[in-house]
Amino acid sequence: MTGANGVRGEAVIVLAGAERRLCLTLGALAEIETALGVSGVDALAERMRALSAQDLMAVLAALLRGGGEPALAGGLTEAAINPIEAADAVAIAFRAAGG
Repeated sequence: MTGANGVRGEAVIVLAGAERRLCLTLGALAEIETALGVSGVDALAERMRALSAQDLMAVLAALLRGGGEPALAGGLTEAAINPIEAADAVAIAFRAAGG
């Protein structure tokens, strides 16, 4: 896989033993807001401070779909991803989106 497109806010990280592309697209952002039951960036930022495992999977799945990784996004419950790896991936993707 080629490197991340920083202009687009993409992050390329290793998840489940392979490089994966994550991206906080507008669609991913809307999906995350819905999954977490929040509206707006401020509410989202506050909610992201205390994610459950289920919340973390929903956020990671949205970011994977935004990055063009729908197969892994749909199979996260079976994927060999530890919670720290997942949390790091989410943080990296949000930092990439911030420029």
